[in-house]
Amino acid sequence: MSDKLSTTRFPVAVDAALRDAGWQPGRWDIKLAEHWADALRAYESPAGHRHAVSPAAVEAWAEFGGLRIAPPGPGRQTAPPVVLMEPLAGLHLARTLADLGRALDTEISPLGVEGNDQAVLAIDAEGRVYSVDHTGDWYLGPDLDQALTTLVTGLLPRRLTLT
Repeated sequence: MSDKLSTTRFPVAVDAALRDAGWQPGRWDIKLAEHWADALRAYESPAGHRHAVSPAAVEAWAEFGGLRIAPPGPGRQTAPPVVLMEPLAGLHLARTLADLGRALDTEISPLGVEGNDQAVLAIDAEGRVYSVDHTGDWYLGPDLDQALTTLVTGLLPRRLTLT
């Protein structure tokens, strides 16, 4: 079995955590992803802010949406959080995500949350992944695979310094 795990697209520990959460290669729930896309597009904050919904976000939701990913161990550099891939957890953060998107010159969509809502996870139109918490904005990786590896293995994310 370890040979099988070592040939996956994720490191062994990340693959195991994803499988424990219910993920498997080929997982694809486009109906759920479209439901979330419709709900996010329909939402408008009291101040008129709306969510961006990109193809990269819809693809991430279709493959990983609804998963609750528990870390397999203590982490390499930080304590890894439980990750819930639930974009509606960021529903009321349309302005926050739009502001981050403007600063990065891209559109940002909610992706899920870390821990007990300590941070919201977000994905941009190019597939880059971020974490936004009370201490700032963090870059988790150039794609969701690397971001999941960063989160699940407890790698230190890079703080965004927006000037």
